[in-house]
Amino acid sequence: MILQTGQRTDIPAFYGQWLINRVRQGFVDVRNPYNPMQITRYPINHEVVDGIAFCTKNPLPFIPLLHEINDYRQYWHMTITPYGADIETNVPQVDLVIDGFKHISTKRNPQSMVWRYDPIILTHNYTVDFHFESFYKMAKALEGYTDTVVVSFLDIFEKVAQNFPEGYRPSLDIQTKIIKELVSIAHSHHMILKTCGEGDIFKELGVNTEGCFTLDCYERAWNVKLKAPKRTPARLECNCYLHGDIGAYDTCSHFCRYCYANTNQAAVRQNCLLHDPNSSLLIGKLSKTAIIKESAEKSWIVDTNYTQDSLF
Repeated sequence: MILQTGQRTDIPAFYGQWLINRVRQGFVDVRNPYNPMQITRYPINHEVVDGIAFCTKNPLPFIPLLHEINDYRQYWHMTITPYGADIETNVPQVDLVIDGFKHISTKRNPQSMVWRYDPIILTHNYTVDFHFESFYKMAKALEGYTDTVVVSFLDIFEKVAQNFPEGYRPSLDIQTKIIKELVSIAHSHHMILKTCGEGDIFKELGVNTEGCFTLDCYERAWNVKLKAPKRTPARLECNCYLHGDIGAYDTCSHFCRYCYANTNQAAVRQNCLLHDPNSSLLIGKLSKTAIIKESAEKSWIVDTNYTQDSLF
């Protein structure tokens, strides 16, 4: 299986030692977000876990711990955007995150690293031209360290509407103008541009719309062939293979205003008080009445000497 760590929180930024402790112990317990007493127990060993997928805005706290999982395949999505504390309250400076991106890329390979420039948000301060300039600077800095950049426009989910009421999606004409320029910049720096959850509407502009966490992505990064069980799409527009996430909602202290995973800051702070790095659960501890279901996951790898064509 692919052990997912980043669809609900940012484990490298805030819970790295907990993850390392789970790897050492050989299993992790995950609450069902809709039924907290129902627990899924995933084994963590090389016979079952084919790789670990990360999503983070700040890899820096986790870098000193990376040697603990050197022998696990890794696939990194790292969000680097140009917003200030008015949008991304606790995210480090861009230059620091780029340095972290480069460090991990040199330890793995560029195919295992994905730069996310999303969501694209337009305000009085963050104009179209501002995004063009920021994207160019970041693409130039990351050239050679990745060959993939993922973009998307702001989605107004329920939690986003609550925490970022002035947020909106620009018109399709403006979206098209932005995508055309970002495709050009990305290609000039040897990167393919993908969209996340936007359907096929930008495909004719040179965008790869096949998904950003697909089996092909893992196969290309790791030179393996995978045969996975049938997936359940996260949403209609999503082609990604998201499976076995070990995170928890309301636990990310970046406090980005566009976050879909946090209800509010108070809920996050309350959960952080319940975090124990030595617990099998990210938040809290197992109760005597918890219902534990052992995962029946198996390795998806069918060929360890598989080479896929370049994206270019």
